[in-house]
Amino acid sequence: MPEAPAAETPGGPSVRINLGRVFKAEGGNYFLLLGTTLFLVIFGLVMVLSSSSVDSFLADMGFFGGLLRQGMFALIGIPLMLVVSRLPLAFWRRVAWPSLLITCFLQFLVVGTGLGRGTGGNTNWLNIGGIQFQPSEGIKVALIIWLGMILSQKQHKLDDWKHVFIPVFGVGGGAVLLVMIGGDLGTAMIMASILFGALFFAGVKLRLLAVPLMVGVGGAVLLAIVSPNRLTRIMSFLNEGCTELSGEISASCWQPLHGTWALANGGVLGVGLGNSKAKWSWLPAADNDYIFAIIGEELGLIGCVVVLGMFILLAFAFLRIMRTATTVQAKVSTAAVMVWIIGQALVNIGVVLGVFPVLGVPLPLISAGGTALLTTLVAIGIVLSFARGDRSSEPQSDFHQNDFRDTDRVEADRS
Repeated sequence: MPEAPAAETPGGPSVRINLGRVFKAEGGNYFLLLGTTLFLVIFGLVMVLSSSSVDSFLADMGFFGGLLRQGMFALIGIPLMLVVSRLPLAFWRRVAWPSLLITCFLQFLVVGTGLGRGTGGNTNWLNIGGIQFQPSEGIKVALIIWLGMILSQKQHKLDDWKHVFIPVFGVGGGAVLLVMIGGDLGTAMIMASILFGALFFAGVKLRLLAVPLMVGVGGAVLLAIVSPNRLTRIMSFLNEGCTELSGEISASCWQPLHGTWALANGGVLGVGLGNSKAKWSWLPAADNDYIFAIIGEELGLIGCVVVLGMFILLAFAFLRIMRTATTVQAKVSTAAVMVWIIGQALVNIGVVLGVFPVLGVPLPLISAGGTALLTTLVAIGIVLSFARGDRSSEPQSDFHQNDFRDTDRVEADRS
């Protein structure tokens, strides 16, 4: 006797249909990027707790003060990232110009009014109503949206330098200049790399990028030389006064030397989570710019390799999403986010390892810093919104195939 069909409960079938609609658009690339991001955020919270506990206690915030503050931003940022991931491509086209203009206006308030606040020789914080944040981090997000929009409009004119340099270096370069006026050369360099990365992945020929790239590098070197603070950092990077066996360590050498000693103390296996000696007021910015040194000390070489591996996996997820992108805007914006996050991570780690002079940029998703964490998660949410339409396992549409045949042809024409 055939089994009777199960009785339908009120609302039961509609629930199944709705859940199916929610998860239908998400593919493997979406979950790869989302999972890697969540791992880095959770790992960052653990390391912020460990590296900031002593300084938090000395500041009368208790041992968990740094964790609670960073955790609050994570609790805001992760849901915000998921909400952003549901927004359509048309939304990003509409908000491209307004977002760039608003964030640049806020940055103007930093450098052009008394609302700006400085730290470490840089004026990059805005204080409104007792709330401090970095508009320069918001400009990064606005740039990746705007670059995707403007280069998608210019996709058939990329061989004409006027259609590339005038909007990108005129408008985008102006945003970088606003940050540079505040003295934050590290952030300005990351933003400049976003501009060049977007142009490269959009298909602009290398010979067109060579001249502005050389001008940019020359300008950065000049700005570093004319600033006494930056010149002191460069001299300490060259071990000027940092290898004396007698006397006190100079202030400019203190941070990089103690960062190196922290890494050396960790060895292969580390001294154990929470057992760092450098965080006991020996290493400045232990929970921010130099958190990778604390990772190396407490978790050893193995912990450092795991962090590097996760950023490699993050880059792999970005590349997969770029490969399956069906529009130039999605491809360019994803590339800009990849250059921003992976490039900044490499710079931060390079500073701690002594490969670069001290630049003052945090380790994305891991270092303490509310504005940086929120904007990075929003940027990843934008890429997730592109990944939701991934159908890499299905036959590509004619538009998709033609789009990448055109891209391959542009790349082949590069010199």
